[in-house]
Amino acid sequence: MRRPHWLTAADGPEALPGVDAALADPNGLLAVGGSLEPRWLLFAYRRGVFPWYEQGQPILWWSPDPRAVLWPEDLHVARSLRRGLRQRRFAVTADRAFAAVVDACAGPRRYTRATWITPMMAAAYNHLHELGHAHSFEAWDGERLVGGLYGVALGRVFFGESMFAHATDASKFAFVKGVEFLRERNCALIDCQVPSSHLTSLGATSLARQRFVTLLDELCEPAGEPGSWAAMMGRR
Repeated sequence: MRRPHWLTAADGPEALPGVDAALADPNGLLAVGGSLEPRWLLFAYRRGVFPWYEQGQPILWWSPDPRAVLWPEDLHVARSLRRGLRQRRFAVTADRAFAAVVDACAGPRRYTRATWITPMMAAAYNHLHELGHAHSFEAWDGERLVGGLYGVALGRVFFGESMFAHATDASKFAFVKGVEFLRERNCALIDCQVPSSHLTSLGATSLARQRFVTLLDELCEPAGEPGSWAAMMGRR
């Protein structure tokens, strides 16, 4: 029986095995242990790997097959959402409230109180944000944060991590405006990690893992210095 590869923080991110070593059941489990330091996270994302685990578990590294992705030009906006966009129901910004978005994404859901965004995970992504690699899109109702999402940007790829909504369609609003912004910045691919009906409704599709990793080799080359997107987007 195959088992995931075990790592220690002292190993360094180069010890992460190639994605071909990921298990089929559970789909994509690749390795256990390691660290959430920026060099680990950036190394992993460039190779199609991301961390996902719950409180009380060790760090788990995943690379599922297939991979859910969105080509920015294939974004699908439903008629009702399009109407809300025309009416500017929410204002959308980038990198104005990264920590608050992560905290909201870590909050309890209707179907569970468990969360994979542990305090250690939140701290790791806040650090990536401070370094200019992690970004958020926020939906505002006046001065109230009602929706948003965050992820990691490397070259021409945006790796989506999580989203939340405290008002109907708020996360979709932030997502659509975020995709429009990314398209303007020449983003070629948005990683959505695992397929779902929600993502499919927005235009996401499935890509074989090997094809996904090959694309990362082409698209994750630096496309400018990392930094805040706040001034670039403003309130839309």
